[in-house]
Amino acid sequence: RTARVEMWRSGDRLLVQVRDDGKGGASPDGGSGLTGLAERLEAVDGLFVLDSPPGGPTTVTAELPWRERPAS
Repeated sequence: RTARVEMWRSGDRLLVQVRDDGKGGASPDGGSGLTGLAERLEAVDGLFVLDSPPGGPTTVTAELPWRERPAS
């Protein structure tokens, strides 16, 4: 089994996407850890998207606010 991770910036948002070649059917219910991830993203004004049809693949996308750090 393999997974692919991609990251990119779109305007003032950072997107992180993980896609695997598994059997699909992932759900944020049942203590899978996906619920906790969604809650943490929401706490920082982020967005969590899960696409996991039966038969796969599963794609998880996290969208976060992009904040420039001041130069030190």
